[in-house]
Amino acid sequence: MRLNSFSDVSLRILMVLCVAPEADLSTTRELADAVGTPYNHVSKAVLKLRQMGLIEAFRGRSGGVRITAAGRNATVGGVLRILSDHSDVAQCHGSMGDCPLMPACGLRGVLNHAREAFYVSLDQVTISSLSEPPTSGPITVTLNTSRVH
Repeated sequence: MRLNSFSDVSLRILMVLCVAPEADLSTTRELADAVGTPYNHVSKAVLKLRQMGLIEAFRGRSGGVRITAAGRNATVGGVLRILSDHSDVAQCHGSMGDCPLMPACGLRGVLNHAREAFYVSLDQVTISSLSEPPTSGPITVTLNTSRVH
């Protein structure tokens, strides 16, 4: 499955806000720089995330946004279900007309089922867990390469 760019940017914004100190507010410009995305795209994502209750926004000179408790606890699957465009995975309708196989085709249903399985697998992952340092993994070891004589 492939994320659309709006969903990708929205998830990255949530991750950035999740690691920021709770009292700090981030501006939309700062978020745009942090996620490497144009300001206009980030401002649209911020608006949608605010409407979803995942972030809160404060206006004014010292305003900005921060993640809410709901945003920290939201699952990736839940967020993606809301942000996705819900178009069929298979292109059954096109500029040349409908696919001639549509009446007897099972592909559309199978692919939509696979998309839901993708979301279900992400229902186990919270936004806050995406930004946690790994609990285990490779250990960095520095070797002395100078020769002792």
